[in-house]
Amino acid sequence: MEKIYSCSFSYAIDCISGKWKGMILWHLSSETKRYGELKKLIPNITQKMLTQSLRELERNHIVNRKVYSVVPPKVEYTLTKYGNELIVILDQLNRWGIKTCNELNILKDS
Repeated sequence: MEKIYSCSFSYAIDCISGKWKGMILWHLSSETKRYGELKKLIPNITQKMLTQSLRELERNHIVNRKVYSVVPPKVEYTLTKYGNELIVILDQLNRWGIKTCNELNILKDS
């Protein structure tokens, strides 16, 4: 059963809340990825959290999961149209973070 929201902002925050969803979305913004690729790109995430986050993103219509009937199983994740719209917002959030960290001199040298 889908959750019904009394506030659209609550829904938006639910979609991206958590430690890992933003990172998953950011990595999917460039291209379709398989589960293993995401795991390598986000090495500190546990299998359980990656699976849980992907399921929540799929349930919220942000990520599409495509399963191929091959052996070994192949699953790919892509952004939906809603996910692509969200990337624009995340990009602005990233720009804000870069600007603010630079101004406050709190960004670690890469």
